[in-house]
Amino acid sequence: MIAALPEGDDLSELAELLHTAGVAVVGQQVQHLEKPHPNTYVGPGKLLEIKEQALALDANVIASDDELTPRQERNMEKELGIPVVDRTTVILDIFAGHANTAEGKLQVELAQLQYNLARMRGLWTHLERLGGGVGTRGPGESQIETDRRLARDRITALKRRLAEVKDSRATMRQERERAHLPQVALAGYTNAGKSTLLNALTGSDVGVRDRLFHTLDPTTRSLEIGGRRFLMTDTVGFIRKLPHGLVDAFGATLEETRLADLVLHVVDASADEDEIEAMLKAVDDVLDEIGAGERPRVLVLNKVDALDEDQRHALGFRHPDAVAVSAVTGEGLDELRQRIEEEFANSLRRIDILLPYAEGGRLAELHEAAADLEREDTPEGVRIRASVPPTVADRYAAFAAST
Repeated sequence: MIAALPEGDDLSELAELLHTAGVAVVGQQVQHLEKPHPNTYVGPGKLLEIKEQALALDANVIASDDELTPRQERNMEKELGIPVVDRTTVILDIFAGHANTAEGKLQVELAQLQYNLARMRGLWTHLERLGGGVGTRGPGESQIETDRRLARDRITALKRRLAEVKDSRATMRQERERAHLPQVALAGYTNAGKSTLLNALTGSDVGVRDRLFHTLDPTTRSLEIGGRRFLMTDTVGFIRKLPHGLVDAFGATLEETRLADLVLHVVDASADEDEIEAMLKAVDDVLDEIGAGERPRVLVLNKVDALDEDQRHALGFRHPDAVAVSAVTGEGLDELRQRIEEEFANSLRRIDILLPYAEGGRLAELHEAAADLEREDTPEGVRIRASVPPTVADRYAAFAAST
């Protein structure tokens, strides 16, 4: 493993990614630079040092903690004599192995094609001719052009199919909205225990394993709190420096977070405070990127069963508004349910509307969705005063009663 770092970061996360991808780490190198070397990522002296260490340890691949440009990757492989991969390649490999549904596989293939499109030149260097001008273009170049065209065509087809998936999700979401079921999304760093928490709250049996990105496809389950049914969705975990291509490819999945009524930001409370802060920032950055930064949010500190009393007290002092839970032991789950109910109640909007008698179906709808409903029959229609979710309030704005 290597990294050209401007600050004192370490390579622990890259090591965990490689472990998840089935790669054994035998050594690492770090070089502190203001910016990576444009040709070889690290400086020439460090590159020679890496080559000697790789030879001594019998390493057969080098992994970079940053995304490499095609030129950096080619030059490093030429100098080192062994394959070089970057952080994005490792993550894509993990995603490819963990995608189970048709949608997940489409999203991974799209991300892979978009990432590899700029790197196709390196695949055909053995067919290229030297020189330029008329008559010097060899079969390698025409093969590259063909491959790029096929890749672009496939990317277009994948985007079309994922758009159909998005439309299908929108239709299902409309059905859920008509049922007025509040939407709760679980967001957080990968391996924070979101799937375990989903199981603990809803009584479901979503697969759980101690590995990064175990959950790629969104899973929605229902739970009941205070006599009201909620829908809770677990989505793909986030990570530091999550490649933009993956954010784009998983747009249909991440949209569940963007459109949720409430986001539960799940954090591994057993991590070091610096690591917790880094994870919080990584998730906040992705939420902002997908347009979910303004959604109502509750911080959930999971895995508190791994902390002693002093650690719990310090964590509570640093994050006083968070809910401390253990999805494994069940500690704090009642408090979390109560917090979800309170957050939803706080989001309700008061409406005062006059529904014509011909709108009987809408009246039945309101009786299902509303809290504190007051009804008054008048000659013009039914006067309703109630507290409803914001999405419902918007749908009934046209019936606002004149005072």
